[in-house]
Amino acid sequence: MEIINAVGRRKAAIARVYLKKASGAVEIKINGRTLDEYFPIKDIAQKVLDPIQTAKEVDSTVDYSIHATLNGGGLKGQAEALRMAISRALCKVNIDNRKPLKDKKFLTRDAREVERKKFGLRKARRSSQFSKR
Repeated sequence: MEIINAVGRRKAAIARVYLKKASGAVEIKINGRTLDEYFPIKDIAQKVLDPIQTAKEVDSTVDYSIHATLNGGGLKGQAEALRMAISRALCKVNIDNRKPLKDKKFLTRDAREVERKKFGLRKARRSSQFSKR
């Protein structure tokens, strides 16, 4: 079985995923660390596992070995970028995974980015306090 790669992005985070079929349980390595070591918060780690659980509903016999490289952004942005990358890789493995993943919005890129700061203002939209006198 060949190695399938995919890329996911969210805010400043970029995730590159290399996925291959494996025997036994799902193995996830992120930057050389396990999922629990990299994402100690359970809610954030669950975001990464959601597309795998959705793919298991389609074909429960297949297990995967996932190696990911993450850089940029914070933990939440990285988790969502990784979720998208895993979802894209699972679609390449089996086209039947596409519909349930798309229904759960795992394949939709969240285009919201940080708005740039404008000159003459304190922040992106916040101006300095107005003084009447």
